[in-house]
Amino acid sequence: MADTLAATALTLKDIAREAGVSLATVDRVLHNRPGVRPDTVRRVKATIERNAFQPHVAAAELARGRARRFAFVMPSGPNPFMQQIEAYLGEMSAWLSVRRLNVEMVATDVFDPSVLAASLEALSGDYDGVAVVALDHPGVRAAINDLVDAGTKVVTLVSDVPSSRRHHYVGIDNIAAGRTAGALVGRLAGQRSGKVAIVAGSQGLRDHAERIFGFNQVMASEFPGLSVLPVLEGRDQDDRSEQVLGRLLGKHADIVGLYNVGAGTQGVAKALSDAGRDEVVFVGHDVTVLTRRLLLQGVMDAAISQNPGHEARAAVRVLLALARGEPILREQEKIRIDIVMRDNLP
Repeated sequence: MADTLAATALTLKDIAREAGVSLATVDRVLHNRPGVRPDTVRRVKATIERNAFQPHVAAAELARGRARRFAFVMPSGPNPFMQQIEAYLGEMSAWLSVRRLNVEMVATDVFDPSVLAASLEALSGDYDGVAVVALDHPGVRAAINDLVDAGTKVVTLVSDVPSSRRHHYVGIDNIAAGRTAGALVGRLAGQRSGKVAIVAGSQGLRDHAERIFGFNQVMASEFPGLSVLPVLEGRDQDDRSEQVLGRLLGKHADIVGLYNVGAGTQGVAKALSDAGRDEVVFVGHDVTVLTRRLLLQGVMDAAISQNPGHEARAAVRVLLALARGEPILREQEKIRIDIVMRDNLP
């Protein structure tokens, strides 16, 4: 798989074992020596590229004499998917250590543009690279641009600000994810007509806005019997999501489908249960402990999944490549989406 990265520093022996060749063969390929079949050369090189392996990287980083500091600006509060990203970063400690990298978490309110912008401004001059779950807002855009102007490498993570001068975006194609959600809700609703609810964290988050756009595209073009209600904003909070959806369910007895765009999944599920609306088609995002349980129980019909480990690793690899002035392996860092249902839970 394209997102393989060991939690410990890779060695030539690791590359040889994964490629299924001898250590001597790996050495020949690395030094362009003859005597290796072309298909073996391709297999070894693919293994090296897939793992972002660089021989003697530890010695090179030690010779540089200074550790690099990266900051990950993440949402405060109990967002299970974001917590998964942070957990994977913690598991990378050995890999980071051998490359003399320090990764620090900065928790902030990403739904408040002034708070997020202030958090970014406070990082200026202290970090070589910053990965940020960003709100698409002029103040946040300006803060990102100021960091870039000061020489900091900036990567947007999960949610993009494409009009900023950030160096790279690490995340899924959110319009495609929204279109996928629309197709699932429409097809699973079958021949029923009625209304469809959308609960988002905030339409100011680019990833949420793009998912809603893709969802509405499919609803309008392929399922004319389903009417999409105005978007509710729950700020990815369980209590708030439960309240806003509960009120909506009380007003509309003909809701047949629901798209939960971000987090707040537990609150959404509780609102459905309290209203006795188990028949509503429920599609959301990400495979967590909670969504796994909801899928198994039949409360949730499908989850559109992205790999949090791949996103964590990709963000670090991209920041490191930018700091070193090296090319970014775009195919390796491309984040895919998967459709997960009860019968294919990983």
